[in-house]
Amino acid sequence: MIPPFSRRQFGRLAAGAAFLPGLARAETGRDWFDLPPEMDADYRRDWQMTEAGEQVTVQRRDGPAPRATVFVLYSRPSSAYDTAIATVLDVFHERRFPIKVVALNYDDDESHGVLAMHWALKAGVDLIYTMGSDTTAFAWPRFRDSTIPIVSICSKDPVVLGQQAGYRRGSGTSYAFTSLDMPIAVQFAYLKELKPGLKNLAILADVKNVSAMTVQLRPMAAFARDNGIGVQEVVVERRARAAEELGERMPAAVAAMRATDPALANSVFWVTGATAVFKEIAAINAHAGNVPVLSVVPDVVRPGADSAVLSIGVGFDSNAYIAASYGLSILGGEAKAGSLPVGIVSPPDIAISFLRARAIGLKIPFSFVETASTIYGPDGGIVRDKGRHKTTA
Repeated sequence: MIPPFSRRQFGRLAAGAAFLPGLARAETGRDWFDLPPEMDADYRRDWQMTEAGEQVTVQRRDGPAPRATVFVLYSRPSSAYDTAIATVLDVFHERRFPIKVVALNYDDDESHGVLAMHWALKAGVDLIYTMGSDTTAFAWPRFRDSTIPIVSICSKDPVVLGQQAGYRRGSGTSYAFTSLDMPIAVQFAYLKELKPGLKNLAILADVKNVSAMTVQLRPMAAFARDNGIGVQEVVVERRARAAEELGERMPAAVAAMRATDPALANSVFWVTGATAVFKEIAAINAHAGNVPVLSVVPDVVRPGADSAVLSIGVGFDSNAYIAASYGLSILGGEAKAGSLPVGIVSPPDIAISFLRARAIGLKIPFSFVETASTIYGPDGGIVRDKGRHKTTA
């Protein structure tokens, strides 16, 4: 039995170091860990979530004994992480591989995170997931040679971030990487298919989201400029004032785009995977006017008017499916973590809001409609969900 991750455990692992005040601020599980609220109530009841010490433990109610214990390290709360962990649980259940999940939020405190990882290593868990780009960036340089396999989940491109040399090879370490990103050239090809005469691209990001700046904004800006496209970088600096800063900076971007595209017929706003930015989609739409707002995050295409018109990227659930499959292969002895190539979703997840498309007069290429996994109709209601058509009574 794996003991709870407690303050006493912290003290032993710190080898005599003073107990850090930040560790006492650990959040309660329900503040940062949950299954998505939209999930079926009966399904949610199938999973038992309990808090012990400073961790949350999840396993199937009335199911067989777990074959493995999986440790999941978080740096912060996120609805994306709720989607990811629910997908992992679902995949393991469908493959009839019962697991116990032990999750802990180190609250972006590196000392806390180091102790949490050492606890997991000493406790003898079977697999570790690093949840989110920040957690993966924290754990990779410190624990890539650990004795326990590690898989990244909900994390951005490890090749662009310098964590792995190439997409088709393994890391040669204890780490297996998955990616929330498509290659920039592929993203750009989709943009050009949508707007063959593309002249301007305004990229929205959060300066504090280092991974989004490094993996999405800078590479796309450079690629677009190399291809003769004007680029406006709309970057928020204070997350708490993201909506206000977008309101201050987006009109300047629109004015700059009008210089080469007076009717704004060949200009696009492109929203990176920075939570602080894409959660302000209502404000973004208000300032974008009739300029299409696209996102790399499929979840930003939503029911109703507060939605991006189109998303071309990797869904949190799609990425988590790959991460879960990697975990199953590792635990089943079929693969070593360090031998697995970067897990990339292909073809990308496409989501479309025809309510937004109609509002701004945007024509969606038929090829996008054919391959879209998620479509919201002209009334904003779901008509295709995860590739399956929805019918109304």
